[in-house]
Amino acid sequence: MACALHQITLPVRGDGKGDNVFAHAAVLAKRFGAHVQVVHCRPAAQDLMPYGVVVPNFLRKQLEDVSRNMADVTEETLREEFTALAEKFGLPVQLPARGQANTSFLEYTGKQADAVRHYGRLADLICVPKPDKSTNLGYNTLKSALFSSARPVMMCPEVEAVAPDLGRHVCIGWNGSLEATRALAMAMPLIEAAEAVTILTAGQDAHATSAEELVNYLDVRGVSARINSFEKDGNVGRKLLDHCASEGGDLLVMGAYHDSYERESIFGGNTQTVVEAAEIPIVLAH
Repeated sequence: MACALHQITLPVRGDGKGDNVFAHAAVLAKRFGAHVQVVHCRPAAQDLMPYGVVVPNFLRKQLEDVSRNMADVTEETLREEFTALAEKFGLPVQLPARGQANTSFLEYTGKQADAVRHYGRLADLICVPKPDKSTNLGYNTLKSALFSSARPVMMCPEVEAVAPDLGRHVCIGWNGSLEATRALAMAMPLIEAAEAVTILTAGQDAHATSAEELVNYLDVRGVSARINSFEKDGNVGRKLLDHCASEGGDLLVMGAYHDSYERESIFGGNTQTVVEAAEIPIVLAH
């Protein structure tokens, strides 16, 4: 029996990136009959207080009142945008129902990273925007989703419009590592639903499963896959993107941060290259 997506979680805040991610999630929801759980992260008043500065009680109360009012306005605006987007993408606003594509809006008070940790663990897929390197926004959300949810994360780049057949051709970055194995297992609904599957490999870790063995495994599951092998020289992340593009892949599945997040963020690495340069959705798992 084919795997399926049942619940897709989408954390949002008033940064203007939610529309694009919702568009990606809506396409998958309609294909799989899944529920899109939109979680608005409302900042707690105390989190907006100046750190390390003693604030008089009367001033603290004023600041809390102002932040609360601002959060109310943001929430109201986002609810209106959510309702309009749900109608635009044809998703009824209702509670989850088995096999039905629909959506709901939840309010969470606290940090977005904590909201991802709270709701993401019961999601079949977490959708987040591609981090913005120029403003340094989005990295904490992506990191929290990858390292604290134990669920697959789809990073969505900004696009003009999301193709209705998103996931038609899935490419799998494969080296036999634990991270790649987890990504494979967690993304199986997308892999089994694809029209074409290509395995991108520059070889495997010592004693790890080969790309040829992966082809046989997928064949047992009813998935026909081909192999694209390339040399393991230079930045493998850049090569994964290049070969995915040359194959016509519209979604890449890969393990994330084989080295530590901090090391790759500072010194660069395969995952960090993909995160910064991707122009198609990337499904990541750590």
